Parts: sequence; C-alpha cells; structure tokens
Amino acid sequence: MDRDRTPRPEAPRPDEPEPVPRPDQVDPAVLGALLARHGWRRRGGARGRYARWTPPGELPGTSLLVPESRDFPDSVDLLGEALLALARSSASSAREVLTGLAVPSDEIRWWREVPESRGGPAAWPAQERLRAAARATLLAGALASRARAGYYGARHRRAAEASLERVLTGPAGAASGGHQLTVFVPVEDGRATTATLLRALYALRDAVDYQRATGGMEAFDAAVAAGVSRELTEAVVTLVQGTEGARMALEWSPAAGPPPGFSTRPEPVEFTPGDLPGLREAGARYVRDEPSVPVRVTGAVVRLGRAGPGGPGTVRLRVLAGADVARLRIVLDEDDYRIAGHAHLVGLPIRVSGRLESRGGFRRLSGAGGVAPVRVDDAERDRLLKSLHENLDFFEEACGEP
Repeated sequence: MDRDRTPRPEAPRPDEPEPVPRPDQVDPAVLGALLARHGWRRRGGARGRYARWTPPGELPGTSLLVPESRDFPDSVDLLGEALLALARSSASSAREVLTGLAVPSDEIRWWREVPESRGGPAAWPAQERLRAAARATLLAGALASRARAGYYGARHRRAAEASLERVLTGPAGAASGGHQLTVFVPVEDGRATTATLLRALYALRDAVDYQRATGGMEAFDAAVAAGVSRELTEAVVTLVQGTEGARMALEWSPAAGPPPGFSTRPEPVEFTPGDLPGLREAGARYVRDEPSVPVRVTGAVVRLGRAGPGGPGTVRLRVLAGADVARLRIVLDEDDYRIAGHAHLVGLPIRVSGRLESRGGFRRLSGAGGVAPVRVDDAERDRLLKSLHENLDFFEEACGEP
C-alpha cells in the first residue's frame, strides 16, 4: 500500500533563531510592505526618508527605524539594525516578516472559527487539524497546476508533493487556540500552485453557491476546468468540519507582485457548515464520474504472487514511465505472469498495456496484457538486480497474497 507522503512543513522551534537576511540584499520597500501586512504600525518618521514601525500589541521598547530607500549613506546600517531587532523581537509577526524576506513567498492564511477557549492543551489538536487541512489544500492546488481532473487518486502525486518541499509554516499559533495558520509558498517553486489554488477556490465557492440556490450539481462539473477536484473538496471539508466557519486568504509576495490576470489584493474565500453536504456530494460525484485511462506502462516488478504453481497471478510494478503514479497492481494471465517473473529475475523492467482504473485511486491496471521485457543499459540493469537481491522476500512465486 502506498503511504501518504504529503509534505509536513514544520514551523521553526521557539528556541531556534530566525535566519537574518543580509541588509544589502533587502529592499526597504519590501520590508515596509511586509511590516504593514503583519500588523506593524508606522509611527512617524521623515516622509521619503525614514519610517518608524512598532509591532502589534505595543510591545514595550520595541520599534524599528527603516529607510524607505537605499539612497542614503546610512540605509544599509539602519536595515541591519532593523533586521537584528526583528530577529530578537518576541512578536510572532517578526518571524513571519523575516521568513518573507528570506524567501520571496506568497502567503496563505487559514482561519477556523471554533467556539472554545484559547490556548492550553486543546490548541494542539486544533492546530494539527488545521495543518492537515492546509497540507491537503496545497496538495490539491499542486495537483491542479499539473493537470485538470475531477479525481486524481495516485496520479501526479509524486510531482505535486515534490513541488511543496520548500513550503514553510509560520509560528504555531497556540495563542489563537490553534485556529490560525500562515503558510509561505516560495514564488520560484510554488507560484503556479498558489495561482491555481486561488482560482480553484473561487470556482468552488461559486459552485457551492449555485448548488445551494438551485440544487443542481452541474456547476461542479464546470469547476473542474478551474482546478476543482475531489482532493480540494475533501480538504475544505476537513477545514470546515467542527467549526462555525473557515476562511482562506492569499497575499502575493511583495517582491514578485501578483501574477498576470490577478488582483493585487485577492478577496478571501469563506466556507460554512452549511456548505458541507454539497461539498461531500461533489466529491463523491468526482470519483464516480472520473473515467479510466488507457496507458502503456513501463515498470520494474517489485512483487509477484499467485495461489498455486500455475494460473494467473498478481504483479506489483514500480512505475518508470507511462503513468503518473508511483506503483501499480496488475492481474496477469499465466503466460504474461511467467514473462514478468523471468524479467524480474534477470533485472529487466517490463512494458504492459491496460486501463488505469479510477476505482482504488488509479493504482490498478485492468485488462492488462501484452507483457514484454524492456532492454536497459548495464548500469540500470545492475541497479535493478541489486534491488532484487535486497528484497528477495517480495518475490513470492508460489504462494502468498501481494
């Protein structure tokens, strides 16, 4: 069984200092925009020259003097002092500002409105649920940025997960009862994900409104073209369930600006418990209606099994080409099964045709046939043979279920 390998970005531990960018690499305008975004207030200063900023909550003795450009001789020194003060500040927003400076990132914020006391042990389960919903939402956006489908299952999952490896989370937010979370998605690797996700969330909101007003589900079918999927509906259900409502907001990196076709300040998207029936029905509809896909797959045999010495058997493949999944389970007739077993023993991958079935998450190949070994260079063959010898317990020719 494939394990869920969705990236689980961790926030820096409280005792770990935030990395401080070099002052000569910081744009004062970007620093000012990030300070304003995270609730810092401008308290005067010479317009066009310097600005004094104080953090949210009026922490005593904390303020930053930030130049508005690098045109003045002491601008780099002032930037260095401001960055050092941010690194030493006890304000949680200071870390978010430093994170946004260190890696130009689009910021996504999640809020869950839960009627319970703030802080304490109850904040940790709430924070884990929020993190799970955030991970699932980002993964749905990453999947949609690669292809449009109502249901992905295992398809495109490896590439989508890899694209999220550099995503960072902000401070844990225990003071909010675990009901707020900020995620930083680097522009260089993740702009396609954030842009696709925002468009998909708007389309999902419109489809839910249409369903609640008319009872019709056809708007969900049209929303697939905008990136809506079963994976996204499940993520929103996880986010909203057990709350009085949930909200997501995206803010573009001030260093990169908005992508073409998007507003500078996108409107937040909100969902409520009343939306859950439509979201669940749409998710089931996406799984039911997603068609099987004809493929011709090349893969390395990693496991074989059949009930006796003859007859059909089951093969598991580690997919090398031909399908956007990591592994496949295939039932083969006796002749094709024997070919697959021989190819496995000599360290050769096989090629097989069939249809990827949506049932089971596109992890099964139905109607499989035409199995043939594939020649590879010596280095690849040696690697496959080494893998075989290290995993001989997987080779179950005579008996056992795969």
